[in-house]
Amino acid sequence: MPAARDFGITARLAFVTATVMFALIVVGSIVRTTGSGLACPDWPLCHGRLIPPLQFNILIEWFHRLLALVVGAGLVATAAWTWTRSGPRARLGGLAAMSIALYLTQALLGALTVWKLLDPSVVSGHLAVGLLLFATLLALGLSARRAARAEPRTLERPAGLLPLFATATVAIWAQAVLGGMVSTNHASLACPDWPTCNGRWLPELTGLVGLQMAHRFGAYLLVALLGWVALRTGSAPDAGTRNLGRVLFLLVLAQGAIGVANVLLGIPVWVSALHLGNAALMLALSLIGTFRLAAMDAGERATSRPPRAGTRPQADARVRTERMVAR
Repeated sequence: MPAARDFGITARLAFVTATVMFALIVVGSIVRTTGSGLACPDWPLCHGRLIPPLQFNILIEWFHRLLALVVGAGLVATAAWTWTRSGPRARLGGLAAMSIALYLTQALLGALTVWKLLDPSVVSGHLAVGLLLFATLLALGLSARRAARAEPRTLERPAGLLPLFATATVAIWAQAVLGGMVSTNHASLACPDWPTCNGRWLPELTGLVGLQMAHRFGAYLLVALLGWVALRTGSAPDAGTRNLGRVLFLLVLAQGAIGVANVLLGIPVWVSALHLGNAALMLALSLIGTFRLAAMDAGERATSRPPRAGTRPQADARVRTERMVAR
């Protein structure tokens, strides 16, 4: 069907652009940790040239800008395709417009990062908007894929699981942004040890130490939250959602280990990049889980209404059929 084809192409364009955006986020971490943020002191050119001098730090920043340009091209292609097709425009036009707005904001913050000489608030905002753009592109792709498949809702969603996944998604984003604030404010080694901070279990929560400890406390809370998600997804009717819950919990445990290694090893470049990359992966998987659950039938509402006379046998048969499908 033409409509399904239009949605399918939208989904592929959005997913490809989101993949490049993921790479851009990771390379941005490398730019920060290698001190390459001002290796190109001008913008949009680099040392007044399209092709800059072939020096390590300059090339890292230049490659970061090149990836941003590729993301912009992919986003323009995605938005143009979405807006020129009636089906995608009606259902996905708002998400496409939001993606463009976030990209323009991201580009402005990127320029301000250079013009304001790496102001921590600007750099942190750059990361926050970048993660939002990544999530919005994923949401656009997931919505388009769901529309292309037009699958009926045959599975019942356990009560409370959708808001739990949505909360986890927001919490992962917030924790990643907080980590970016730690990095841009040079608070990564304010506590050079773990689990204590400068040999103390409860240091004064002020200045850079307070910022570092806020990130640690946020990490502990996120481990607890995703542990609860893993437990609750045991009641999900499909294996995909159950596996997402388990994988998210394993990833947050790995994220904690990477964070500890980051501190104890003195913030190595590639460990820091892995730390942010894993956070972005967790954000993506949590968002995917949210969309999977949103596509299910709200069984908690459907079963709360008393059946009408003469409909109970048919309803029971439908429930049995759906449970067999779920297995």
